[in-house]
Amino acid sequence: MTIVLVEFSEAEIEIRAVRDTVFGDEQNVPQEINWDGNDEECLHVLARGRRGKVVATGRLAPDGKIGRLAVLRLHRGKGVGARILRKLLEAARVRGLSQVYLHAQAQAVGFYEQEGFQLCGAPFSEGGITHRHMVLAFQDDGGETG
Repeated sequence: MTIVLVEFSEAEIEIRAVRDTVFGDEQNVPQEINWDGNDEECLHVLARGRRGKVVATGRLAPDGKIGRLAVLRLHRGKGVGARILRKLLEAARVRGLSQVYLHAQAQAVGFYEQEGFQLCGAPFSEGGITHRHMVLAFQDDGGETG
């Protein structure tokens, strides 16, 4: 498994395939939420399997929002999502961000807490799915608080 940073224009077809499968087919997230028009301004991370097929993706917005983290069903539970998230966190640090935030699906809160994210605020609905706002602040030495 290789984890790489890409611009949206470099891998749009592959990113769309993963997100349409996970968010569209599996979770019935409306297209206008999945495809919000912000991908061009975001940095994307891809996980490629042994044969080069993209099996997971995620993005980092300029304001520090991590989102659209999606792993194809056959690759879940194998640490791929954590590797994508860690690459996004590394990219945020390199960009000089002092913190990142995300909207975690309720069932994924524990996953993000393991990486140092903290809950902030009440549950809310996005695309018909309960989410929680979560934040992770970076320490000056490059480590994470938590």
